[in-house]
Amino acid sequence: MRLHHLELTGFGPFLERQSVDFEAFSHDGIFLIAGRTGAGKSSILDGVCFALYGSVPRYETGDKRLRSDHCAPEDPTEVRLEFTVGDRRWRVTRAPEYQRPARRGGGLTTEPTRAELEELVAGEWIGRAAKPRDVGLFLDEVLGLNAQQFQQVILLAQNRFSRFLLASGTERQTLLRALFGTRRYEEYARELGERSKAAQHELDALGERARTLLDQAERLIAAHELVPAEEAEGDRPLDLAARRAAVDLGQQRASYRLDTLTRERAAADDTRTLAEAAHAERVALAKAQAELSRARERLAALEEAGPQIADDRRRLNRARSAEVLRAPLETARRAERSAATSAELAASADAAWARAVAGTDDASADDLSAVVERLTGELAVWTAALAHEAALADGETRKTAAAADAARLEADVVALDAQRAQVPAELERIDTELEAERAAASRRDPAQVRHDELTGRLAAAVEAEGLADAQRAAEIVHRDAAAAAAAAAERVAALLQRRLDGYAGELAATLVEGEPCAVCGATAHPSPAAQADEPVTDELLTAAEAQRDAAVARERTAADVAKTARERHGAAAARAGGEGVERLREQLAAATADLAAAERAVQRRDALAARRTELAALDHEAETSRASLTERLAEARTRIAALEERVAAAREAVDAARGEHVSVADRVAHATSIRDAGRAAVDARADAHRAATLAAQARTDVDERIAASVFADVAEATAALAALPDVEALAERISAHDTQLGAARARMLELELELAGAPSERVDTDASQAALAAADAARTEALRAESDARTLVAGLRDLAMQIDHAYAGVAARAAEAAAIARLADTVAGRAPNTMKMDLETFVLAAELEEIVAAANLRLSDMSSGRYGLQHTDARAARGAASGLGLEIMDAFTGQSRPAQSLSGGETFLASLALALGLAEVVTARAGGVRLDTLFVDEGFGSLDEETLDLAMRTLDELRQGGRTVGVISHVAAMKEQLPAQLAVEATPAGPSVIRQDAAARV
Repeated sequence: MRLHHLELTGFGPFLERQSVDFEAFSHDGIFLIAGRTGAGKSSILDGVCFALYGSVPRYETGDKRLRSDHCAPEDPTEVRLEFTVGDRRWRVTRAPEYQRPARRGGGLTTEPTRAELEELVAGEWIGRAAKPRDVGLFLDEVLGLNAQQFQQVILLAQNRFSRFLLASGTERQTLLRALFGTRRYEEYARELGERSKAAQHELDALGERARTLLDQAERLIAAHELVPAEEAEGDRPLDLAARRAAVDLGQQRASYRLDTLTRERAAADDTRTLAEAAHAERVALAKAQAELSRARERLAALEEAGPQIADDRRRLNRARSAEVLRAPLETARRAERSAATSAELAASADAAWARAVAGTDDASADDLSAVVERLTGELAVWTAALAHEAALADGETRKTAAAADAARLEADVVALDAQRAQVPAELERIDTELEAERAAASRRDPAQVRHDELTGRLAAAVEAEGLADAQRAAEIVHRDAAAAAAAAAERVAALLQRRLDGYAGELAATLVEGEPCAVCGATAHPSPAAQADEPVTDELLTAAEAQRDAAVARERTAADVAKTARERHGAAAARAGGEGVERLREQLAAATADLAAAERAVQRRDALAARRTELAALDHEAETSRASLTERLAEARTRIAALEERVAAAREAVDAARGEHVSVADRVAHATSIRDAGRAAVDARADAHRAATLAAQARTDVDERIAASVFADVAEATAALAALPDVEALAERISAHDTQLGAARARMLELELELAGAPSERVDTDASQAALAAADAARTEALRAESDARTLVAGLRDLAMQIDHAYAGVAARAAEAAAIARLADTVAGRAPNTMKMDLETFVLAAELEEIVAAANLRLSDMSSGRYGLQHTDARAARGAASGLGLEIMDAFTGQSRPAQSLSGGETFLASLALALGLAEVVTARAGGVRLDTLFVDEGFGSLDEETLDLAMRTLDELRQGGRTVGVISHVAAMKEQLPAQLAVEATPAGPSVIRQDAAARV
């Protein structure tokens, strides 16, 4: 994670917008945030933490203390931070809740907390979240650290610097888990616990299944009476082996029963086979007798239908002979009808021709084909002229429209010339006015400078008047505080003098007879000095000194306040230029009037310039339009001349083709009707001649075919014709009768031979049917008994196998479940894990060992080899997290001791080394949080000069790898060692400002 830019507005001690460019320090790698105590150095880190998390490390009362006390009600409060995580750049903006003036009505209203998160994508800031809750959730995923973890690893804040060093094992585990992503090991432990429970449940289920299978087998044995009565009445065995042996015994008895029933079923099969054969023999004999009787009846019926079949056979032969003549007869009839129809059509066509040519030269023409050919040629010529006639009207219309367009274009050109004639005069008038307004507008910038100067001087004069009273009051307070401090000092001096004067009496008061004097060593004290009436005790002197110190502090504070008041009043008076408020107000009023007049002149100048530009553009546009109109007018005149020429040529062709008719179309229509009538007459005469020839040929063919047939004439042949379905029905009926008669005679002969020697009376099959039914019932019962016995044997055998398999699974699963349970307990930190350390803590302990190793490289240097961090996996008391303890190894004593036993300076060095080691290990982890920016807030004041130098060398080494380190301190030695600095200064008016070293930006 790397910080780029920070903006603070109305935040902490900062009123105006203050900017911090962290990228400017990337070259140096380490920079100092310096300033007097209380100026607001730590507020920069507060701003970073508030932007990322909405809270600050120093306050526990929320964001309501974040707004600057210097803000007026209408002033805004906002923090904006740009930073990079991985390869993505982000910008977060936050504002706390504060009171501001209401937009409607009077009074104040609450401005709610605001937050916005943006990402830089392709050079543009894209919004990702716009509500405080959404921004917080989004940043939790982006940063991977909560506020407390951030303050312990990246922002080592004031009062929390040593939190990681002095944290409990549980707190340290929470931080390390977030940094190294070891929550998955906790998931492993939980999953192993669930697998252990599942394995135990599965083991219990397998045992219950084995017992259920035994119960089922015992019920099956009892239901089929496989246990002797004396055994059934005894006690049920409880031993698993005995119960399993009882199942085997029942299976053997079921197998014996199956063998017995199988033999009985085989005997029943043989009995049924014999009964079935005897019954089949008697049934076949009875069937043959019945079939012979039916064959005789069928043969008699077929012989009775013989005469009718002979008559049908004669009809079929004549119909087949007539069918040969059907096609010639139909052809002759169609030819005669066609000849008659063609003759009628030819007569009608001749009549139409006569009507069409009545009164013309063609009425007496003998060769109609020649007349039709002549008319076809003339129609081709007149049809071509018909197109000219159609185009003539369109050409006249287009010529008229072109003439109208030319007249309109001429009028547009004249109107445009009249408008453009007025432009030069208008441009000259505008140029004259524009020159005058430009001279007046040129006075705006000097007037603005004068107005701004007087405004600042008036504000300074008003401020000076207000600060004069504050200066007088501060000087009075300083005078009184100085007097009180002097009085308190005199009282302390008096008490000290009295204390010195009464030392002998105080010493005498401590003498004990027989014990040596602390001054002379004598054991006898014959004349001890008397004590003063009012002795000066340590308590009295301490109280007086405390009052003196407090009075001196108040005097110094009052002196600083008075000095600040004098400086602020002097600065304000200097900015006012030594003039009074009223005089400056008069000058400002005059300057305001001058500025307003100049602003109006600027507006008029801009309006005239815009009008002139617009008028020039319109004139140029009009010139372009006139050129276009002139070009279009020339094109229109050319088009009119071409149209006039085409119209004249078309009119000449139409007049030649029209002749005596009204139009060419009328002449074409009249000639077409005559030509079509002649063509129809020619075609009808040819069709009538062809039809008469075909009819004569068909009659001749029919007469020849009748003469060669069995029929006397056409009428007799026509009468013998029959429909095809009738002919097919006759043939099918004759063929079927012949086939059935032959088959009946053959079957009757076959049956008579088969029954030769058999009794003639009808055979009875009822007795054999009864015997077969009885044998079949006996066989069915034997099959059912055998099937039941076989099912029982298979069921018992299957249950025995399932029982054996289930108990084998119980044994195997028990060992596996025990192994999983031991592993789950070990990973979860339970017995047999003697260290009570779960898997995640074990992994984090390994990470902590690396952190300690990295930290000791620096702590050893900074402590001159005396101190080293030591990881301890000792068990914690009362069930607390074990394995993440830290101790301090003191090389001087050779003993380890708690980190809490270190002094303030030693704690700072150990915390710094541990934080830097933590940062290095986290950075080295692929996929972990990369710490490219680190802040250290205070703690250097507790170090001596030599130790401070070691700490600074350690921080200087952190620049490797592109890391930037910011150090907050007011120690003078650090200002000399760190050239890149960020200065936080409190202004005389109260708010602080941030000044960034210009050299750091190179």
